[in-house]
Amino acid sequence: MPEEASPAELAVACCSDDADCGCHAHHGYISDKKRYLARLKRIEGQVRGVHRMIDEENYCIDILTQISALNSALKSVSLALLEDHMRHCVVSAAQSGGEELEVKLQEAADAIRRLAK
Repeated sequence: MPEEASPAELAVACCSDDADCGCHAHHGYISDKKRYLARLKRIEGQVRGVHRMIDEENYCIDILTQISALNSALKSVSLALLEDHMRHCVVSAAQSGGEELEVKLQEAADAIRRLAK
């Protein structure tokens, strides 16, 4: 993804001036939604390319190389979403305290466990 303001910088910029900015009513990825959708559209195109390669009976290793690139692209999106979740949802829950923090931390831990498989 292109380098722009980090999720932490966006959260600070959004919340530092006005405690009731309303940003906590949204998911952490909202500020980067267009970039996520563009990246997923490119990944979708890569999947269609792999489909076409198999349909055209391309060389196995070439197909596997493209599948590896797809896996990397999906992992990149997943890690960026996880970072947004940590910087927005978990931080917001930490500021609120209570049981919500435990829920968000468990969600993050479960997501990390799934990504590590």
